Amino acid sequence: VQLQASGGGLVQAGGSLILSCAASGSGLSIKGTGWYRQAPNKRRELVAFITSGGTANYADAVKGRFTISRDNAKNTVYLQMNSLKPEDTAVYYCNADVLRDYDDQIIGSWGQGTQVTVSS
Repeated sequence: VQLQASGGGLVQAGGSLILSCAASGSGLSIKGTGWYRQAPNKRRELVAFITSGGTANYADAVKGRFTISRDNAKNTVYLQMNSLKPEDTAVYYCNADVLRDYDDQIIGSWGQGTQVTVSS
């Protein structure tokens, strides 16, 4: 199971980006999904999580600025990031439980990471 994370880039402080996390391949369904980030010399941290039913939770550092959402028809989870700050600079990863339809197995998967850089 492969997750494709995309949407990172370079943005000025106060700007916005939207990240996407999609499961590639047929017969797969993304369930609970988290967005994590890892800055240089820091531990990977959970930024936001969304359940298969759409309930979202956020780290205190991003509450009110980031929004996690999902489009089940597209098998994609998004992270809308607004009012970005230099301290948001990190590699962002998605992690999801992916249901494999043909055998009902749930596979935990990581995306490849996408760089977000916020300049001051």
